[in-house]
Amino acid sequence: MEKSKLRLGAFLLGVGHHVAAWRYPKAQASGGIHFDYYRKLAQTAERGKFDMIFFADGLATWDRGQGTAAAGRSALSGGFEPLTLLSALSAVTEHIGLTATVSTTYNEPYHLARKFASLDHLSGGRAGWNLVTSATEAEAKNFSKEAHMEHTLRYERAREFVEVVTKLWDSWEDDPFLYDKEAGIFFESEKLHVTAHQGKHFSVHGPLNVIRPPQGYPVIIQAGSSEDGQNLAAQTAEVVFTAQQTLEEAQTFYAGLKSRLAQFGRTPDQLKVMPGVFPVIGRTEQEAKEKYAQLQELIHPSIGLSLLSALVGGVDLSSYPLDGPLPELPETNGQKSRLKLVTDLATRENLSIRQLYESIAGARGHRTILGTPEQIADQLEDWFVHGGADGFNIMPPYLPGGLDEFVDLVIPELQRRELFRTEYEGTTLRENLGLQRPVNQFTTSKSTTRPPAAV
Repeated sequence: MEKSKLRLGAFLLGVGHHVAAWRYPKAQASGGIHFDYYRKLAQTAERGKFDMIFFADGLATWDRGQGTAAAGRSALSGGFEPLTLLSALSAVTEHIGLTATVSTTYNEPYHLARKFASLDHLSGGRAGWNLVTSATEAEAKNFSKEAHMEHTLRYERAREFVEVVTKLWDSWEDDPFLYDKEAGIFFESEKLHVTAHQGKHFSVHGPLNVIRPPQGYPVIIQAGSSEDGQNLAAQTAEVVFTAQQTLEEAQTFYAGLKSRLAQFGRTPDQLKVMPGVFPVIGRTEQEAKEKYAQLQELIHPSIGLSLLSALVGGVDLSSYPLDGPLPELPETNGQKSRLKLVTDLATRENLSIRQLYESIAGARGHRTILGTPEQIADQLEDWFVHGGADGFNIMPPYLPGGLDEFVDLVIPELQRRELFRTEYEGTTLRENLGLQRPVNQFTTSKSTTRPPAAV
């Protein structure tokens, strides 16, 4: 039996994941506003045989205009709208998956279904959607709302949103077009299905005006680890991006999430769990430590504090002593799982506010690993073979060099251990991830037979 292979995503965030990445001497500080920068990153990740590249997205500015140190560090460092960018990247790549975040709270199902179906066609079946419900009050205020929708209600809306989107993707069966010029028949009308959705949050007639995506559905990704988030993931997701600090925590999350699948008629192999990892790579362990120390020294205190405030639900921490403990924090209507992860870290390691923001300045609650390529591979292998992960979302500290180092130094070591592919297995993202293509939900439930449509 062939040895299972781990999955890898390249999480491309602006000029790198460390909050001070743009100040690092080897970072390309202006990269986030140039297409050629992203083209080279995507092609580097494809050279490394990554399953996918991934762009996070938010609908508000991260740094709230906090002076020079923050100028280059909004959420995407001036980055582009991700589906527009991925559509352009589809023309300069051939194999790698193209995935991005799009919110269910500030979009409509028809818009999203149409855009991702289009991307899937343009890329030949390489699209993936990271489903989020958004997290900040600032986003709400950009969409004519005074407050962010309550957490449970956001997830309720998200579940119905996915239901509508998949119905729209199934509007057309896989082979509806006859193109019969002599008879004047363009397509078989019984293979076109009206969505006719009526629910609590959405009323959508359909059908979608884009034919069924090559993958059936673009791969559905989810990143919430709260109770509501895990239930949504167990019901709908095929990949989960998550954040854990220890193998024990990762094993608990992995087993717990996969155990929820059965109640939705799903099996464990239908969901890939991919924790985020922030790797600092050196040709020696000392070199890796020095590189990390240099990045840490570049953290501007106001930006470290702002990042921490964002991760604990937007609580203003500026009035508390930096070298004092994290205060007791109120329940958040934003990212509940990230609030718990950060507060647990502060308690477990007895960190001051300053130490805490320094600790999360790179990985933002994800796992930081430092060392040689062999040591990095050791740590990835440990989680993979001991039930903590199906793969990893790699978060380079700075770009483009951090991605180059992973591809040139760590990937060959993973391949030598037969833990990672040497060639892509298929032509679509689903095939490369080992995921099945979904069956059209309308195919077996036709209630009427209609004649072919003449055009």
